Amino acid sequence: MKTLRFLLGDQLTRQISALRDLDPSQDVVLMVEVAEENTYVRHHQQKIALVLSAMRHFAAELRAEQIQVDYVPLDGEGNTGSFDGELQRAINRHRPDRVIVTEAGEWRVWQAMQEWQSRFSLPVEIRPDDRFFVSREAFARWAQGRKSLRMEFLYRELRRKSGWLMDGDQPIGGQWNYDRLNRKPLQKGLSTPPPLRFTPDLITQAVIQLVRQRFGSHFGDLSDFGWAVNRSQALLALDDFIQNRLPYFGDYQDAMSSASDFLFHSTLSPYLNLGLLTPNEVCLAALRAFESGHAPLASVEGFLRQILGWREYVRGVYWTFMPEYAQSNYFDAQRPLPAFYWTGETDMNCLRQAIKATRRNAYAHHIQRLILTGNFALLAGLQPAQVEEWYLIVYADAFDWVELPNTHGMALFADGGLMASKPYIASGAYISRMSDYCRSCTFDVKLKRGNKACPFNYLYWNFLIQHEGHLRANPRLAIAYQTLQKMPAEQKQHILHQTQQFLQTLSAEGW
Repeated sequence: MKTLRFLLGDQLTRQISALRDLDPSQDVVLMVEVAEENTYVRHHQQKIALVLSAMRHFAAELRAEQIQVDYVPLDGEGNTGSFDGELQRAINRHRPDRVIVTEAGEWRVWQAMQEWQSRFSLPVEIRPDDRFFVSREAFARWAQGRKSLRMEFLYRELRRKSGWLMDGDQPIGGQWNYDRLNRKPLQKGLSTPPPLRFTPDLITQAVIQLVRQRFGSHFGDLSDFGWAVNRSQALLALDDFIQNRLPYFGDYQDAMSSASDFLFHSTLSPYLNLGLLTPNEVCLAALRAFESGHAPLASVEGFLRQILGWREYVRGVYWTFMPEYAQSNYFDAQRPLPAFYWTGETDMNCLRQAIKATRRNAYAHHIQRLILTGNFALLAGLQPAQVEEWYLIVYADAFDWVELPNTHGMALFADGGLMASKPYIASGAYISRMSDYCRSCTFDVKLKRGNKACPFNYLYWNFLIQHEGHLRANPRLAIAYQTLQKMPAEQKQHILHQTQQFLQTLSAEGW
């Protein structure tokens, strides 16, 4: 039976379910670069280059195994620019008996897949994406009937199931997580070795040139492109993280610094999300570092929690609650996205640093995303769909299944608390404690009012005032509301007035 096996650009794993039982003598692997996937949002130039280069390298690896690959480049003759169009053309070329695909990671592509069998009058087998620890169906069963869908509950179950960092049925060290130890500001003078970067080879150089020609007006800069584009490089990047940054990751995973774009973070998420690395092998590498004494428990547990816990959790939320999930807007936030999210041109140094680094690297670590760009968007009442589109555009690791829940639920609390037990809001004090950004800022983080006051300070209290009806009963905000209750009426009025003035300026001038 001749089979056409269709691989998407984030399924670059030899063990992907669509390639299992492949018969090299009969089967054809189809891979396509289509304009629609690069323009449905205007992705960062580095993100496009990373995906296309990784696809081309993976196709070359398959061909080296004597597997027949039908590869359609973006500028190929007759390219229709869509998955549907290219699948139809491939069916016409190869006349297969059936098509096999692995389920898509994005709702809109998954919806299209459901129509392919009837559209092309050909059997289409959609296989599960089993690169994850928890299947979509298993997460839905876990979530059913629960009053609270906290990640911690799922994480503990997966720890028990895997036996990782466990002593019998109890966690090694006596604690399930060491989040309270992961919040140290960066120690002065501490060296922060950058992640391993790779010089673009001929394939990548050709892709970069293509992206410049076709997508040069998109957000971002290609001049510093250094991402791994094949499995061999991704494995080197994993080893580099384990050896040079994992030992300090736990202490400083919440820190931010103007001197380093990456600090001790792994930057492995693009490789995991593309399939160049598997979550299982990444977790095992970290566990070996703990067992050998190379990395402390708090660092390894914190890293494991991100992959075994959070990554699995957000995927489960996405597939269990889409498509309705994306439509919620708990605080009815409607303000348009300010222009500075694209330019980085703002007097708020923390946001300027994070956005310009994002422009350079197609990357920012999770605290920059949550406490800087996300926190500002929440406090300023920015429209969730616009913020979510921005996150999907600007980060190399942003695919809808992981980006949407992280932004919608965690950063913006737009789901009303399905994911998070409280909105992740912070004033300037937290930013000052965890970074050096405030030292070089136009605003004074210690000031609560006046033209020189840090906008995060009055935006924070304004948010609590405006949404008191939604939030006062939240026990995790009890101390904040106790403070607000004692605040003089004149001070509250000043906060409301200054916030209004600031937001009007933001809207009118784009900052």
